[in-house]
Amino acid sequence: RSARSNAATYTGLLTPVRRLFSELPEARLRAYTPAHFSSNLPEGACPQCGGRGAIGSPGGLAGAAELACSACDGRRYRGEVLDVRYRGLDIAQVLDLTVVAAAELFAAVPEVARRSAVLSEVGLGYLRLGQPATTLSGGEAQRLKLAAELGRPQGAHTLYILDEPTSGLHMRDVELLLRLLQKLVEAGNTVLVVEHHVPFIAACDWVIDLGPAGG
Repeated sequence: RSARSNAATYTGLLTPVRRLFSELPEARLRAYTPAHFSSNLPEGACPQCGGRGAIGSPGGLAGAAELACSACDGRRYRGEVLDVRYRGLDIAQVLDLTVVAAAELFAAVPEVARRSAVLSEVGLGYLRLGQPATTLSGGEAQRLKLAAELGRPQGAHTLYILDEPTSGLHMRDVELLLRLLQKLVEAGNTVLVVEHHVPFIAACDWVIDLGPAGG
C-alpha cells in the first residue's frame, strides 16, 4: 500500500523491463544500469521530487494537497534517463501502458510476456503498469498479490494463510478468487483460509468448524 509500489514493481514485471532498457545502445553508451530506470533509486529518480512525481502544495498543510513536480512534470525520472527509448517509448511512457498493451509491446521478452499473461488472467489487464498501489481497490490489491504468487517459479510447496479474503468483495470477485486459489492448490501448494462466506467454504476440501462462541 505504498505510493511507490505499483503493478509492475509488485509482480516483478518491471525488473526485466529495466534490464532491457539498460541494454539498449543509448543506455550502454551512457553506462546506464537497471538502477537508472527505477524512480525509486537516486540514479533514475528526478532530483527535485525524489521520484515521487509530486510535491506538497506551496503554503498548504503537509499532505493536504500535492502538485505535479515542475522539474519532471510528474513523470518521476531524470530528463536524461527519458532520452533512452524502446520502440519509441521511454520508461515513463512504458509505465503508462496497460498490462495488455505492455504484453504486446514486450511480446518478444519471455519474462515480461509471462508476468503480463498472469496479470491478465487474474482480471487486471486494464491496469496501468505504473498505477500506484494506493489507488487499487481491495479486490484489485488482492488479485495483484495472487498474481505475484502465481507468477513465481514453482518450486517448494508453500502454505498460504488468508484471513477472510472475501471481505468487501463482490460475488463475481469471490468466484475469481476461488479460481485463482485453486490454481495454487493444483500447483501443489496448500491454502488455509479463515472464512465465514458460505459459498466459499463450500468450495474447500476440508472444513474445521470453530464455535459456537467464537466469531
